[in-house]
Formats: sequence, structure tokens, C-alpha cells
Amino acid sequence: MPSLSQFRRGLFAGKVFIVTGGGSGIGLRTAEELAWLGASLVLVGRSADKLASAQERIAVHGTAVRWHACDIRDEARVKAVVADAVAEMGAIDGLVNNAGGQFFSPAERISANGFDAVVRNNLLGGFLFAREVYLQSMKARGGGAIVNMLADMWGGMPGMAHSGAARAGMLNLSETLAYEWAPVRVNAVAPGWIASSGLESYPDAYRPMIERFAELVPAGRLGTEAEVAAGIIFLLSPAAAFISGSVLRIDGAVPNRREHWPVAPHGQTIPFTGDA
Repeated sequence: MPSLSQFRRGLFAGKVFIVTGGGSGIGLRTAEELAWLGASLVLVGRSADKLASAQERIAVHGTAVRWHACDIRDEARVKAVVADAVAEMGAIDGLVNNAGGQFFSPAERISANGFDAVVRNNLLGGFLFAREVYLQSMKARGGGAIVNMLADMWGGMPGMAHSGAARAGMLNLSETLAYEWAPVRVNAVAPGWIASSGLESYPDAYRPMIERFAELVPAGRLGTEAEVAAGIIFLLSPAAAFISGSVLRIDGAVPNRREHWPVAPHGQTIPFTGDA
């Protein structure tokens, strides 16, 4: 079987991880790599069909995989899913808070319901899962690792004010929980423009803008799902034992772009696909 990671095979043998949004995209790629590294998994998402397909794909790596359909904004359901995960799999060693979503819109056109839905999806849901994993497993064990999902929100997120506000809130929440919940480690990753299934979900009207993204990246290309997964895996790993309350940007230096200093044409950097 081809390698799916640059990390040591068996790194997470005997460990259990919950991955929200694990049925597709970055969540699925991360879950598959965790399984290849020996971890048992609990996948969480809205679509039972996607989760069942992901379970079948990941199971070939020989580790236990369970899944639960869940709206991460539903507090009672989140509590029940974590309780079931602990009962089925034992103690939870790590949580990848990947689930979320947003839509393009000028701020002036975002309704109260639309703003609330995105904030609940990208901030509240992550908090609920983190809290329940901490209370139901990590607190008593005195350890564990949580990785929260942010975005490139530095300098604002024009066209996604709701998501920018939520992601910035998640950064502050990660910093706060890293202190309150120590020695549980709480970190975050902030992907930029990534070539993933998430980009395919936006309306056709935004395709011309999306197709120009690579031109604006100093690295000369979009990121890959494997590159985001590798950052998450590192933060979950023993190599990050002294890292907590931090955010890892995975964005090809987009927030550092300055209009007065154009990047000379150079082609593109070499994408990382995860294969050894």
C-alpha cells in the first residue's frame, strides 16, 4: 500500500481521534492519514452517505472507524455523539475541529440569520465539541490534543465578514482554552486557498474569482489537502508536545502580500501530496 504520510508508520497506534467534517475534503484527508498512522477514528458530519463512504475508504488501513451524523450546532446532539464515541472507542486522545462552512456575500447583504448560522457553524460548533471532549475524556486523563480550524482572516475577510468574525473568535478561543485546559494542548491551523472540495461548493458566479486565486499567492499555486492535513498531524503529534495556544498558517504567504512589492514571476512551488 503506498505511503499516505511523511510521518512514522504506527505513530498513533492505540490512539483515538474525532474528526468533524470527516466525510470529505480536508477532514477526510486528515482522517485517512491518521488511520494510516494507526489511529482509530470517529468521523462526524451532516451527511450519513458521505460518512459511510469515508468509513469504507478509511477501513482499508485496518483501524477501527465509526461515524455519527451530527449538526455540530446542536448542543444535545454533540453531547450524545461524544458520549457514544467514548463508550465505543474509549478515551479520546485528539479532536480535529474541522467542520464548518460559509458563503460569499457583501457584509451589507448578510441577514441576521445568515450571520448567526455561519458563526454557529464556525465557532459555536467547534466550542461545543471541544468542551465535550474535554469534559467527557481529556480532563480526567490530564492530556490530549485539540486542533481547531481557522482561515486566512488576517486583514479581514472581504466578502465573508461572518466567517472572518467567527474564525477570529476561534483563534482567541483556542488561545484561551490552551491556558484554561492545560495540559491539554489546544492549537489551530489557518488554511489559505486550498484546492479542495470546499471550493467546488460555491456558486458559478464566483468561479472567475476563484480561478484567479493562484495568481495572488506568492507560492504561485493553491495549497493541497495533504498540506493542511500534514500541519494538523504535526500539531497532534508528540513532536508538538510543547506547542499550545498557537496557530499554524498554511497559506503560501498570502497575508504577507503587498501591492507595492510585486512578486517576480517564478512559476510555482512544488505541491506536497502526502506521498513519501
